[in-house]
Amino acid sequence: MTPSPNAPANWTAAALASHVARLLVMREGEFAVIGLGRSGEAVARLLRRAQVAVYASDKSITSATQEAAGRLGREGAAVDVGTHDLARIARASCVVVSPGVPPSAPPLEAARAAGVPIVSEVEIALRLSPALQYIAVTGTNGKTTTTAMIGALLRALGHDAVDVGNIGTPVSDLPLQEPAPRWAALELSSFQLADTPGVQPNVGVLTTLSPDHLDRYASVADYYADKKRLFANATSASRWVTTADNADVDAMVEGIPGQWARFSVRRRDVEAWYDRETDQLQVLGAPLMSRQSLALDGDHNVANALAALLAVMLASPAHQTPQARQQLAAALMAFRPLSHRLEPVGEAHGVRWLNDSKATNVASALVAIQGMTRPTVLLLGGRHKGEPYTALLPALAQHARAVLAYGEAAPIIAADLEHALREQAPAVTFADLRDASFHEVVAQARALAQPGDVILLSPACSSFDMFRNYEERGRRFAELAQEMA
Repeated sequence: MTPSPNAPANWTAAALASHVARLLVMREGEFAVIGLGRSGEAVARLLRRAQVAVYASDKSITSATQEAAGRLGREGAAVDVGTHDLARIARASCVVVSPGVPPSAPPLEAARAAGVPIVSEVEIALRLSPALQYIAVTGTNGKTTTTAMIGALLRALGHDAVDVGNIGTPVSDLPLQEPAPRWAALELSSFQLADTPGVQPNVGVLTTLSPDHLDRYASVADYYADKKRLFANATSASRWVTTADNADVDAMVEGIPGQWARFSVRRRDVEAWYDRETDQLQVLGAPLMSRQSLALDGDHNVANALAALLAVMLASPAHQTPQARQQLAAALMAFRPLSHRLEPVGEAHGVRWLNDSKATNVASALVAIQGMTRPTVLLLGGRHKGEPYTALLPALAQHARAVLAYGEAAPIIAADLEHALREQAPAVTFADLRDASFHEVVAQARALAQPGDVILLSPACSSFDMFRNYEERGRRFAELAQEMA
């Protein structure tokens, strides 16, 4: 496994994890925490509770960072807001970074130049939670829903389990709780995996792979390399769950040691699959529940359910008994769509509104479009992430009534799609709304929609041109849906 760019030269993942663990046990030197968001504050608090010296800093001066600084100061941490003491960071024994901090940030460059190891908040939390059992989930798409399903399934089996990581709750919150949870469903982004050398889950899950984050990575290969860090500590006893429907996944995991279980919505020669003839989800050799009883749209959510079931059932033989299978089926039947992931947010006058704001890349938007069963007015846009939009053409030709390109990415979307749609699907309306407000874009979508249609926000872009995050974008879409429905 290639070491992270943030590891000192010639260190393997195992060597870096061991080094950081020793620093924590011996309380050697000062840990520098970069960023005072939720994960930064949580890991700084955790380090102080472990009696480790902490210097925390954030370049932003906001009420949130100032309040966090006050709380950490009372915990005994040294804190800077509005600046980073680069010399102090270069003297640190270890730097802890939040996933939102880019690798080119001056504090990280200072640490690398001084040979200071850089790790994630997740790494620190896992080292300080030795009793925690966890199922780790990564992938380009599907990881958040799969993580939430895994958490729900573990709780249905009677475990004290929480959903943490990239899903929203810092892992560092767990050891601060009394009592600390025994199980976690852990979602890991590529950014987190890049700096988590000690990840060694009870079960690891890789949902899908496709190009993403090319605004931050120099190449798809670099992005995939960070995803592959999930397997950095693989042994023959490791347990892994992966899709059988993605060639890039097959190529990535070839030769990695461990016990493998695969899921598919296309094939039957795997451990979990969807039997379309009987409408049953087949898991470990027997039907577990009907597809019709799963209250989520699209084959991608069937795949997510199969992945979650496999992961939980492989985590313990006690999770595979007939009684456990009944409990798992009941939990999935009760599971509902997560916010901003093909979330119904309104229906009136025959028009359905779906909020898929979490679809921040082309592959995710493609899955949503392919799952539509009604003519679709699609809102596509935001801040461009480096991917071409041409992959959407066949699905748009089949499902779209109209495509509304908006935001910073609108000119690029227009260049990729407008002429091609005119030639391949002349009935599909294309509108370049690059200068429109979000309110105006949604109003145009409502004007174009007809009874029986879907208005779908599945942007294939990040939200940072108009909104602070995809959640804010999704909430605003839901508000406008209620106003205009």
